[in-house]
Amino acid sequence: MRREPFLDAQGFAEIVPVSRETVARLEAYAALLTRWSARINLVGRDTIADLWRRHFLDSAQVRPFVSDHARNMIDLGSGAGFPGLVLAILGASGVELVEADSRKCAFLREAVRITETDATVRPCRIEAVPRHPVDIVTARACAPLGRLLGLAEPFLAPDSECLFLKGERVEEELTLARKHWTMMVSACQSRSDPRGVVLRLQQVAREPRRR
Repeated sequence: MRREPFLDAQGFAEIVPVSRETVARLEAYAALLTRWSARINLVGRDTIADLWRRHFLDSAQVRPFVSDHARNMIDLGSGAGFPGLVLAILGASGVELVEADSRKCAFLREAVRITETDATVRPCRIEAVPRHPVDIVTARACAPLGRLLGLAEPFLAPDSECLFLKGERVEEELTLARKHWTMMVSACQSRSDPRGVVLRLQQVAREPRRR
């Protein structure tokens, strides 16, 4: 497989139409992540060199799928803030970042502060977040789809959408998930990794248990 050249901030801005101010905020985020990654495991160390493609572009590609009418979003297992914090920087409203690791939460709070982003860090396990409906549920590298839908269920209303970044096993995950869930599915090839997809799920509901 042909390897894409590393992407920098300028290359990112040529792919994702954002203002100079937004690029500057993402650059501050990138610098912070690089410094903190020397001390704690925020992302795979082999991905730091290609941070703008592997993490920023990977996250930003979700933004066009977020309706302008979406009022709130919850990002499950945010880790270093992907995709949730990037989406908040790009203008998504009412973003909650759920992360159980205290060190990653400390990083997220500092990233929110230095980028002057309106986002809420929830320092707890996903299961501990009070049930409340949101318009958008996002996640990346959080859990296999069947389990991920169970984690997302407390936040789903009839009109909610799930936007999940998934890898090359997405069809296998969908097959397993459909044993317990019904949903409308669309998938768009990833712009950061040809093996991945942006998975969009609508009308997600648990299959009734058979007696």
